[in-house]
Amino acid sequence: MKFSTVKKVALAAGLIAASVGTAQAQVRITEVSPFSSGATPANGYASDWFELTNFGPSAVGISGWKMDDNSASFASAVALTGISSIASGESVIFVEATVNAAFKSAWFGSVVPVGLQIGNYTGSGVGLGQTGDAVNIYDGSGALQASVSFGLSGSNLEGAAAFPYHTFDNASGSNGGPISTLSAVGTNGAFLSFNGTEIGSPGLIAAAVPEPETYAMMLAGLGLMGFAARRRKQK
Repeated sequence: MKFSTVKKVALAAGLIAASVGTAQAQVRITEVSPFSSGATPANGYASDWFELTNFGPSAVGISGWKMDDNSASFASAVALTGISSIASGESVIFVEATVNAAFKSAWFGSVVPVGLQIGNYTGSGVGLGQTGDAVNIYDGSGALQASVSFGLSGSNLEGAAAFPYHTFDNASGSNGGPISTLSAVGTNGAFLSFNGTEIGSPGLIAAAVPEPETYAMMLAGLGLMGFAARRRKQK
């Protein structure tokens, strides 16, 4: 095999590796529960929470990441603690205040999903408003990684006020805009909590697939490998 062919094979291998290594992690806010802190009757843990899901093809480290509400200010953001990495396809929960055991008991009783990660955030000015607010997620450098706003109006206002309480469902992973769909039992994995006070799907594992650009780069790499193999046979 000539050196030029070796270089082609090496380039192809590099492209395949790059398709995995440089594919952007898609961490999205997939569920928000602003009603938990003021639930009546009490839900057992009295803290708001939100869910992050990694739709990307590889794990993403979130050490140093922060959250803020609709003030959308990194300077005012508070630290996300207790979780350092989100695996591909994994959904994790961040609860305001350290009430993780009570959260698990309220939602799952004694049958908690294996491997469920629950982290925390706390600080002044980041409480989630029941009628409308936002969640903004920043990495350690202050770059915005995920954002949703939510609110009650029209068709979802009556449903939200009814007992049990419903979380805001963003299972599609839309980013940067408003979400208004309330969780419903049997839709996107939502269920009635063990204690019967809430409807949602905390920690539901998402189906992560490679991004379109990942497929394109992999196909380009395989094409170059095939070209190199044909050249070798011709010599």
